[in-house]
Amino acid sequence: MRLLLLISLLMGDGTASAAATDPSMPAHLTLRVPSKVLAETRVINVYVPPDYSGKADKRYPVLYMLDGGEQEDFPHLVGTLDALIKAGTIPPMLLVGIENTERRRDMTGPTTVESDRRIAPLVGGSSAFRQFIAEELRPQIHAFYKVNDDAAIIGESLAGLFVIETLFVQADLFGTYIAIDPSLWWNAEQWWREAGTRLNGSVDISARLFLAAAGDSAGASAHFADALCRNPLPNLHWTYARHAKLRHANIYRKLEKSLLTDAFSGQAMKPMNCE
Repeated sequence: MRLLLLISLLMGDGTASAAATDPSMPAHLTLRVPSKVLAETRVINVYVPPDYSGKADKRYPVLYMLDGGEQEDFPHLVGTLDALIKAGTIPPMLLVGIENTERRRDMTGPTTVESDRRIAPLVGGSSAFRQFIAEELRPQIHAFYKVNDDAAIIGESLAGLFVIETLFVQADLFGTYIAIDPSLWWNAEQWWREAGTRLNGSVDISARLFLAAAGDSAGASAHFADALCRNPLPNLHWTYARHAKLRHANIYRKLEKSLLTDAFSGQAMKPMNCE
């Protein structure tokens, strides 16, 4: 209870509560973080690993997840992460789930394609959402938890699009990027079309990217992977796989265990074969 009270007081208008809506979920804390950037309060679900102690000197890496509400993808991802940590497959880390308010606004950049703009009343807000994560959310997590600067992000579909966009426009925000069947068709495959210009010696992206596509998706992810092959960067380590038997509707749950293991078990990434 002291921890809950402390967080609530330090956050001013923010509040915190112990989350117990689903008894099958690992224990976690639900924070309500007021955002000046977004002009709204955001719900954040935070899981800490079993050995976490606020009194110890040890600091932990953080995995930030999009679609991180209790009615979204947080329950299944936190369960998988907790099981992998307890099995010793991956090291202990925090999981910070960001619940949606206006998902299609936050996950998309601007678009010139009329059919894109028809998917929601508001689109194109990814820059502000990224600013919220960088300038408001991450500092709060660093202030209240024993974490280090090792941060990763995971997202699927439009959230995967946000992951890829962030890799291009603010690559130093995270060290590891996991994009599951990202909606790279957005804005006429912008990130495929612009990859050559953005990557051709003009930037130095130091990060790891895990990219996966479902069998029923269009070829935008394959086009993007081809662009990465044609414009290699020495410090961008990446892998791409298309899973023909998986579908957009089930790829997240089917792959999350293997992707988390690949990303965090400490094994070296296999070089991408671009031949």
